[in-house]
Amino acid sequence: MLKVGLTGGIGAGKSEVSRLLAEQGAVIVDADRIAREVVEPGTPGLAAVVAEFGEEVLTSDGSLDRARLGSLVFADPDRLAALNALVHPAVGERSAQLEREAAEADPQAVVVHDVPLLTENGLAPLYDRVVVVDASPETQLERLVRLRGMAEEEARARMAAQADREQRLAVADIVIDNDGPLEGLAPRVREVWEQLREAGRRQADAAPHTGSGTGAGADPGSG
Repeated sequence: MLKVGLTGGIGAGKSEVSRLLAEQGAVIVDADRIAREVVEPGTPGLAAVVAEFGEEVLTSDGSLDRARLGSLVFADPDRLAALNALVHPAVGERSAQLEREAAEADPQAVVVHDVPLLTENGLAPLYDRVVVVDASPETQLERLVRLRGMAEEEARARMAAQADREQRLAVADIVIDNDGPLEGLAPRVREVWEQLREAGRRQADAAPHTGSGTGAGADPGSG
């Protein structure tokens, strides 16, 4: 099994790349989606967030008010760090479970972890390959304002809360340039998919085997 970390700055197009890789056959482990799951009503995660930030981060039906929480943390590095410390352990546990299930279903699976804060949290060493979706800060800002309807000040604050472009590129094994038109993205993703599949095959071939036929490289904790 090949473990891939997929990341990119907000507005760079990482979600679209993730979708295209899934179409090619990748198993996607989406950290954002899992982060939503672990703070659903009734979960220990939501209780911990409320204890830290107060009931003002809840909607009238008791679910997490993400917009309100975002306005509290994204311009305040200390509060953002506090939120991450609450949510990330639960996300990591659930991600590991999904990875194990993928490996059991197909030992040669390419498992792509969609991780927005991979660079910020020093997670690159956990993966066999790191794929960075890259776009210029100007392109990111334009997309956030035009496509997501963010105020420019909010968009800049979200971008500033993340690693900068140079920091992300420094951890990349593969870079997907998404600074241009969307129609150019799919062919590049197909190229990257073939690279990942080939790397996965080489890794599977190189993995030592025991007498029982169980590959040591199938340990989902390796990487």
